[in-house]
Amino acid sequence: MKVAILKYNAGNICSVVNALERIGCNPILTDSAEELQSADKVVFPGQGAAGQTMRYLKEHRLDSLVCSLQQPVLGICIGQQLLCRHSEEDNTDCLGIFPVDVKKFKPSLATDKIPAMGWNEIHTLSTPLFAGITPKDFVYFVHSYYVPVCDFTIAQSDHILLFSAALHKDNFYATQFHPEKSGRVGELLLENFLKL
Repeated sequence: MKVAILKYNAGNICSVVNALERIGCNPILTDSAEELQSADKVVFPGQGAAGQTMRYLKEHRLDSLVCSLQQPVLGICIGQQLLCRHSEEDNTDCLGIFPVDVKKFKPSLATDKIPAMGWNEIHTLSTPLFAGITPKDFVYFVHSYYVPVCDFTIAQSDHILLFSAALHKDNFYATQFHPEKSGRVGELLLENFLKL
């Protein structure tokens, strides 16, 4: 199986490479249109700022490429947010796969921390992406922006309010949390993605 990881100006991509290697996969890290289109699975991971990242994707024509992919695609963290329609971060128009807007957390109590950072429960799970994963399992988040619960939500979590921990539409899947930093639960999710 050929698994391609989208290479662009984002942090944390090497962690995803290492996580896939731990479960027996040998992914390629690439920004080649030919390699991405011919892959069996594509992972769109990273950490970064929405505006800067979208500018990079457009300058390198990776925006239209991602939208044209037909095989299973997994967006992680900023990857999930950029698959949405618009982000409040830098007032950024994104890729529009998921017709929903990314919002910034607004603290309502003095104890509300932004960014949301650390382990948090996920629940209301659906689709084969979460096979073997149970509600109340913990995964690792680092984010100041979130996707509201919507028709495409396949997992939820709670920080200040309920939000989409994962999304699914057609061949596109996405997680706000970092599977590569989420221990055995994260490894299981990556294994499930490779089986899709």
